[in-house]
Amino acid sequence: MDDMRKAPIGRPRGFDADAALERAMVVFWREGYDGVSLSELARAMGITKTSLYAAFGGKEDLFRRALERYAEGPASYAARALTAPTARDVAHAYLTGAVRASTQPDCPAGCLGVQGFLAAGHLGAGARAALFAWQDENRARLRDRFRRAADDGDLPAGTDPDTLAGYLVTLANGIAVQAAGGTGRDDLQRLADTVLRVFPPF
Repeated sequence: MDDMRKAPIGRPRGFDADAALERAMVVFWREGYDGVSLSELARAMGITKTSLYAAFGGKEDLFRRALERYAEGPASYAARALTAPTARDVAHAYLTGAVRASTQPDCPAGCLGVQGFLAAGHLGAGARAALFAWQDENRARLRDRFRRAADDGDLPAGTDPDTLAGYLVTLANGIAVQAAGGTGRDDLQRLADTVLRVFPPF
């Protein structure tokens, strides 16, 4: 009861923070960080600016939370890919996941993270750090998975796991950019399949 009485002022009755964060994620994904104001975000989330500040902090904090939600939801293919049995299967799941996440019918085209990097120069230190940490963690997980594959003899001798991980991340980012530019899922999947036919590439 005491906790309810201490709820932030301006928080509307029935306020669903998870649903509001999901809507903010979609707005950032569609418009980019610079493309939307705090007032527009609050309106899209169905709350007041006062409620937004009370529940999420400012725009930078909200973006960081939206990026976390994106990683747990649309971009969760990256974590799932690591469980594939072979290095080639990992690459296939990762690139196919990038294609599907970037071309979902009911979501903006492209990738929220890539959108964020396009505005990185305008992000505050906290949001920028979160963005780079997300990318670095993604690459590090792939690198560690490929290192295990190399140790198991599943990759050719001399394969550099970090370079291979960076290669896949770069390809996934390129897929997202192409998707945002209007390239369709089938065409992007054909590109991914072409890459996979020569995996590992070096």
